[in-house]
Amino acid sequence: MTIIVRTLAERVFEVIRERIVAGKLPVREPVRQDALAAELGVSKIPLREALARLEHEGLLTSQANRGWFVRAMSSDEAEEIYQLRLAIEPTAAAFACGQATDDDRLAAISAFEALDAAAHDNLNDVAMRNREFHVSLVRPGGRMLTTQLVERLEVLAERYVLAHLEPAGRGDRAHLEHRGLLDAWVAGDAKQLHKLLTQHIANTLEDLRAHFAASHTQ
Repeated sequence: MTIIVRTLAERVFEVIRERIVAGKLPVREPVRQDALAAELGVSKIPLREALARLEHEGLLTSQANRGWFVRAMSSDEAEEIYQLRLAIEPTAAAFACGQATDDDRLAAISAFEALDAAAHDNLNDVAMRNREFHVSLVRPGGRMLTTQLVERLEVLAERYVLAHLEPAGRGDRAHLEHRGLLDAWVAGDAKQLHKLLTQHIANTLEDLRAHFAASHTQ
């Protein structure tokens, strides 16, 4: 019975996280637990477990006697997430490319192809596939804490990835940058990978700074 509840909570977690990332849950209103539970056909137990996990991951916040709320996106949070990514991810991926096995390289190629397919056919999956691709470049390093930190940052970055990709042409640029990252990683060129990944993350941060600056002037 416990296994079934955990599996159900995991499914509920994934559904709600996708809605948060896609902007389908309002920011300033409490999450409607009764309506969500009825819609998903689950009891309050797996729903609350999923909401608590989403709070732990930084996508929700809770208020006493009011329930859970979707955390608003902000320029300050984007700055913090991407500065942390700059500090950790390029070095971690550069190290990992020197440790990667043939299976690791195949996994990274598969993650890139899944991201590419999502960009053309299913934009709702782009943020998740982007996360999986970036983590696939770090995981082979075998440094558990580093990988966990990168995964956490990538989860927090998902909504910002979609905001970054909104303007026309951004998707094409992201594809080319990801292709360059993959080529350098598969080739084991740690120096080039570190340079390209630093540029890639920094470019996204600059785009997000412009996005929030424009939203503040509207």
